[in-house]
Amino acid sequence: MSEPIRNKKADIPIAPTPQNTPANNAPISSHAQQPGIASIKEESLDHATAASLFARNPGLVSMIQGKLGSLVGRSSGYIESLPVSVRRRVAGLKGIQKEHAKLEAQFQEEVLELEKKYFAKFTPLYQRRATIVNGDTEPTDSEVANGREEEEDAEVEGEASKDEADNSTTAGIPEFWLSAMKNQISLADMITERDEEALKYLTDIRMEYLDRPGFRLIFEFSENPFFSNQSISKTYYYKEENGYGGDFIYDHAEGTKIDWKADKDLTVRIESKKQRNKNTKQTRVVKITVPTESFFNFFSPPQPPTDDDDTVATDIEERLELDYQLGEDIKEKLIPRAIDWFTGEALQFEELGDDMDEDEFDLEDDEDDEDDDDDDDRETDRDVDEDSDEEDGTSKPKKEAAECKQS
Repeated sequence: MSEPIRNKKADIPIAPTPQNTPANNAPISSHAQQPGIASIKEESLDHATAASLFARNPGLVSMIQGKLGSLVGRSSGYIESLPVSVRRRVAGLKGIQKEHAKLEAQFQEEVLELEKKYFAKFTPLYQRRATIVNGDTEPTDSEVANGREEEEDAEVEGEASKDEADNSTTAGIPEFWLSAMKNQISLADMITERDEEALKYLTDIRMEYLDRPGFRLIFEFSENPFFSNQSISKTYYYKEENGYGGDFIYDHAEGTKIDWKADKDLTVRIESKKQRNKNTKQTRVVKITVPTESFFNFFSPPQPPTDDDDTVATDIEERLELDYQLGEDIKEKLIPRAIDWFTGEALQFEELGDDMDEDEFDLEDDEDDEDDDDDDDRETDRDVDEDSDEEDGTSKPKKEAAECKQS
């Protein structure tokens, strides 16, 4: 079985269930006995030299990682050194904790069932949305009144005749899903200009729960010149057993094979390369296909390493985590609030945290300015050439600013 993905980024919002919550290994006890020898002082090694050393010795890095991994979860001997009566109490607490874990697993199962219950209620709304987006029907007067802002009423009524003329030539909402995806930050970075031409044919994005823990994302397309698939899906699977805290543990994802039409594969590009014949010395130009960036690589997810695979890329865990988070963003953000992403209104909620951080920086900057004024009053007799300090790079950074960067 593959190792669960560890959630490295605490600031990334995760859906209630299914969750990407790993089973964390217990840390080594702080009561481990220290070696009874004097400390050995070594010459300091700056970061640049250390990085260069590791870059030249990938085997050394692999060996160190292996050694550190073997230490995780190993007993320090502290528990074994306790009296028998104390160890008995520790075992009793573990038994209570196991009962707690059973209730946590039951809680997560019931939450998942509740999500499925309300998803069944959401589904007719998503289906109604799809018919309006694709021009199969028009919204009712009550739907329009419910969604219209009060200040828009007069403006919209004044342009009623113009709207009727537009509706006679424009069906539905063109490029609805493409626009929504381009406003969703995590997805926008994946969409290239070439992808946009294909994503214009996207008619709907929906999801469904699996019989086992997991979910499937389904992208519906109208007939297009790029591929013959009417729908392309990606399925996220979770492990059968629950993790620490009763949460579901992400296992792997599988994507649909895209049936690209001739010379329309957006996940590769054509490069021309010269080849020289060793015997005749003649050269010829051949065309080769090489992988390239594309949103459609999303349907060819990275696979977790097997237990006997010792040649895994160092960034595989990060790639797996990013791939999972993209699926969660589509499931929990894009699909439920597609109209807010289309209009861009959802961006204000995404950027709220950044605005708060900026306000905090502004407050600290003001405090720094006050401190600078006090320093100037105390050092009026000192001749300081500020311009030369900035050019030489010798001015010291303010303590407050340094602390902000670390937070």
